[in-house]
Amino acid sequence: MSTISVPLNSKLESSLDYLVKSGVADNRAAVMRKALTRLSEEEAVSALLKSEQEIKDGLILRGDLRELAKKIK
Repeated sequence: MSTISVPLNSKLESSLDYLVKSGVADNRAAVMRKALTRLSEEEAVSALLKSEQEIKDGLILRGDLRELAKKIK
């Protein structure tokens, strides 16, 4: 496991401390890990929803890759 240092302004530092005090996590590092995990999950869901919309909009090619390549040439 690696350790990184991230500068925080006073508002973010206060928010971080509040989250620890309110029981969201045991310590600052755990709050940050939870936040990064949640952001990663939200990004994955967003990418999936975008892909689904692209399929609905007809922007995604489907079928045999060789046949599709012939159409693109």
